[in-house]
Amino acid sequence: MAVDTRVRLLLGSLLLLVSTASCGVSPPIPLAATDLGASAAESRAGQSAPAVQIDAALPTYQATTELTGRLTFVGSDSMNNLLALWAEGFKRFHPRVEIEVEAKGSSTAIPALVAGAATFGPMSRDLKPKEIDEFEARFGYKPMQLATAIDMVAVYVHRDNPLRELSLGELDAMFSKTRKLGEPQDISQWGQVIGGGPWRARSISLYGRNASSGTYGFFKDKVLGGGDFKDSVKAQPGSSSVVQGVGSDPTAIGYSGIGYRTADVRTVALSANAGDPAIPAEPKFAYSGEYPLWRYLWLTVNHAPGSQLPPLSAEFVRYVLSREGQAEVVRDGYLPLGAQAAAQVQSLVRLDAN
Repeated sequence: MAVDTRVRLLLGSLLLLVSTASCGVSPPIPLAATDLGASAAESRAGQSAPAVQIDAALPTYQATTELTGRLTFVGSDSMNNLLALWAEGFKRFHPRVEIEVEAKGSSTAIPALVAGAATFGPMSRDLKPKEIDEFEARFGYKPMQLATAIDMVAVYVHRDNPLRELSLGELDAMFSKTRKLGEPQDISQWGQVIGGGPWRARSISLYGRNASSGTYGFFKDKVLGGGDFKDSVKAQPGSSSVVQGVGSDPTAIGYSGIGYRTADVRTVALSANAGDPAIPAEPKFAYSGEYPLWRYLWLTVNHAPGSQLPPLSAEFVRYVLSREGQAEVVRDGYLPLGAQAAAQVQSLVRLDAN
């Protein structure tokens, strides 16, 4: 499906796509090799990159007037903790604003916006054509998705699992009964990807998200090629429960956002194709587009072309795109936008006119 409006934004060193009715995004452009430290080979060897820094050119948030009203968010569970941090920070400036978050999955965002039950629809995936059609049939224009942060969908194993890397085809053969990425055989035993030793005869225990989750849809599209999950996947209601399940089960493997990583699990480096270098789930490789399961975290909004956001909605977006808002992105384990991107997103929804 064609994308109506695409605005390419430089995030300091990387490229961001913000769109109305976006069904796909272009990868960021590479950072300089010195920007985020270790190479993929060094990272696989255990040499991690330094912490991500906030762009010093991002504006400091300043509230000119204390606002009142209500903001309602319906959508992504992956963004639940981040929304809570944003809400807490925003209410320090606007204590009389009421904020409600209903995190039941990205698939609930558009129905809530169409019904007028949400101010914003947080989503951890791109809009689907049928969602765009549903929204446009109601309002006569397409929904707008505003990029707020970058995430990596990480593949987690128990901390004692010796597995270091997989191809997307191998992942597909583990999680899918259709194997659309072309792997010749089903993979159900750890010995098929680890080799001999005590892991040889151990069965693989699969953890994933439920069907309403944006992470479920993202993984289904990117790893399963749109195919079907195995019935044996233990579908979890939230991102954290996937990681908790894997952390308590030595034979488990699962997928969830990078912000939910704990000390009980390890991430697995991924290659897009068998034989390609495996890329660790680290910031540099999300920004460069080399990590195959990077994505944007979106706030979806009902924004008529040529209009202005309501003052309270506009102020919240301004906070999210400020230095304080992007500091919360880092605090929650995600990757921040840069000053140029923040300015262009503000311009896209005409915040300078509010």
